[in-house]
Amino acid sequence: MPQDLQQVNAPLIGVPGGRHLLDTPALLIDLPAMTRNIERMAAFAKAHGVNLRPHVKTHKSVEIARRQVAAGAVGVSCVTLGEAEVMVQGGIPGVLITSPAVTPSKIARLVKLAQRARPGDVMVVIDNPQNLAELARAASELTHPLDVLVDYGAGYNRTGAATQAKVLEMAALAAAEPRLRLRGLQAYAGNLQHIVAREERGAAAAALRETVAGIVAAARRQGLNFDIVTGAGTGTHDLDSQQNAFTELQAGSYVFMDAEYSRVLADGDQPSPFETSLFVQTAVVSTNAADWVTVDGGTKCFSTDSGVPLVAKGADAASRYAFFGDEHGKLMPPAGAPRPALGARVEFVTPHCDPTVNLHDAYHVVEGGTLAAIWPVDARGRR
Repeated sequence: MPQDLQQVNAPLIGVPGGRHLLDTPALLIDLPAMTRNIERMAAFAKAHGVNLRPHVKTHKSVEIARRQVAAGAVGVSCVTLGEAEVMVQGGIPGVLITSPAVTPSKIARLVKLAQRARPGDVMVVIDNPQNLAELARAASELTHPLDVLVDYGAGYNRTGAATQAKVLEMAALAAAEPRLRLRGLQAYAGNLQHIVAREERGAAAAALRETVAGIVAAARRQGLNFDIVTGAGTGTHDLDSQQNAFTELQAGSYVFMDAEYSRVLADGDQPSPFETSLFVQTAVVSTNAADWVTVDGGTKCFSTDSGVPLVAKGADAASRYAFFGDEHGKLMPPAGAPRPALGARVEFVTPHCDPTVNLHDAYHVVEGGTLAAIWPVDARGRR
C-alpha cells in the first residue's frame, strides 16, 4: 500500500540532519520561532489589557491551539463548525464560531457540539432574526442556554448586521430569548488586515474602533451588555488594542507569518515583530533548462491567492519562483548566482499561510536541522 508523507518521514524524527532528508514537498514549522511568536502575542495582549482568542483557521492544529491557550489565550476562534468540532474534541476551551450557522444540518451539529462542551465553551455569532429564532428552537435540547454574540459587518459586510440599529435589534432579541445567552459583539474587519501602508491601516482601524465604541455605548444605554467585544487580526492587533474598544483579539497568522503579513507588519526599517515560522520544503527535480530549475512544489502545494512563494533557504534569496503546474514550480536564480543542484532542498516562505496549510496533511516540526515531531493538520478541510 502507498505510504503517506507522515509515515515516510517519521523514521527521521530525532535523526541529526533529518530536516534535510525529508520526502518532499513537506510543510515545516520552525518550532523555536513559532514558540517565540506565541509568547510575544500573549505578552502583548497581557500588557495591553486585552484577551487573546486566536484564530485556528491559520493552523487547524489542536497541538498549536493547546500551546496558545497554555501561553494565556482565553480560547480560540473558528471560522467553520468543523474546526470547532475538532477543537472541542481536542479539549480546547472557549471556542467561538465566527461565522453564522444557518442551515438545518449546521444548526443540529452546533447543538450537539454545545451538548458535548462545558457550558459557555461554545459560542456562535448571529446576524439575522430568522437564524436567531431557529437557534433558539434548537437550543431547547440543551440543559443550558446557547451562547451567542451579535456579528457586526464592520463595513466589510461579509457577514454581520450592517448598521448599529440592526446590531441593537439583534442584541435585544437575543437578550429576551431565555434559550440564548447574549455574550457580546463581534466586529472583525478582514479587509483592513492587509493594508500595507500603516498610516492608512491605522486610520481605517481607528474609524472602526470609534464605531464599535459607539455601538457598545448605545447598547449599554438600552440595558444590553456586551461582556465580549471581539475582533482585530494580525494586521491590526497593535492598533485595535488601543482605546479600549475591543476586549479581545482574534489574531491568527502571527503564529506563522507569511510573505504578505511580513510586508504589512514591517514598519519602515523595522521588521515585523513576529518571525516567519512556517515554510514549505521542496526538492529540485530537474536542472536541464538553462535559465531555471524545477522544484516539486506547485499549485497543490502553495496557495495562489497572494502572489508567489519567496525563497528562504537553499537558493539565492533573489531567485524568482513561478507556478509551473499542479506539482511543480519554476525557480529562476539571478544572473551569476549558483543554481541549486539536482535533489537539493529549497525552502520557501508561503504567500498566504492559511490556505497553504489546508493543502497539507501534516506539519514537520523542526529545531535547527533536526526533525523533532510530525503533527497532523487536524482540521484540514473541515467545514
